[in-house]
Amino acid sequence: MCRPHPDVLPVEVLDDVARLAGAEVTLLGRLPGGFDVGAVRVQLAGEANAVLKAWPRERPGQLDEALRTQRVVERMRGRGYPTPACLGVGATATHVWHLMDFVDASPAELTPSIVEQLMEINELQAGQGSEPYDHWTYAWRLATGQPPGLQESGQASGQASGQDLAPGLSRAVAELSTYSSAVAALVERLRLMCADVPRPREAPDMVHADFKPDNVLIRDGAVVAVVDIGNAGSGTRATDLTTLQWHTFQNPQLDGAREQLWTRILDLVGRQGAAILTATQILVSLEFPIRHGRHDAVPDLVDRGHTALDELSTLR
Repeated sequence: MCRPHPDVLPVEVLDDVARLAGAEVTLLGRLPGGFDVGAVRVQLAGEANAVLKAWPRERPGQLDEALRTQRVVERMRGRGYPTPACLGVGATATHVWHLMDFVDASPAELTPSIVEQLMEINELQAGQGSEPYDHWTYAWRLATGQPPGLQESGQASGQASGQDLAPGLSRAVAELSTYSSAVAALVERLRLMCADVPRPREAPDMVHADFKPDNVLIRDGAVVAVVDIGNAGSGTRATDLTTLQWHTFQNPQLDGAREQLWTRILDLVGRQGAAILTATQILVSLEFPIRHGRHDAVPDLVDRGHTALDELSTLR
């Protein structure tokens, strides 16, 4: 049984969670932030709190994606990675959902100490790429403008260049240059920078794929959780360091931390790999506010993109 709240989540989803949990599920309220349908805090049978997220079923394989997340969580928690436990995964006729432990902590504001802690946590991802969900090749395709499934020279006949992890995002990124002349100039610059970069070799790491301050929880100055691991896959952990680095540009106190991040990224993937990851971060960062009509955010992102490329061009 559960207490329904149709304005937050469909009753059928709550009933399915209660059935799997074998206990009453009580809604405590919607959680702030994010665009996912029904990100809410719940209580199970009067005991522990949990976070319930649900997505409309819009494509085949969504339940498999949620199960992939569960496997990644279990594997990484076994390595000491501070992601909350996955308590259950399920699906109704209309939604796919997963239930995670609730962590009572605050979203991070980056400081040099927090960046240092996150770099140490990132090292736990080394060699832990257990799922064939290739963020490394996907980043290369976005940055170079290569279409999915393109055969590269030296590849065996019929060997594809990797799965398109987000076809809608790929299409939107391909159309960014039509938004404005300023965006077009930035896109052209990063495309030229990445034009001759070959398809990367397979990398063995776990990739969180959204390693940003909003998804880092801290308590008393210490990182206690890295959340929102639903898009995790494989590739190079430098992907997540590049995302983290993107959020250091607006605070001069983080200039030293950003230099450390650049150094580590270059150690992991070299200058060409850093170019691919930086370009991808710029493209997806531009696509999001444009898609959601947040046009006032675009000029700052364009400036930040040029600054990132300027910094990279000075590094060896």
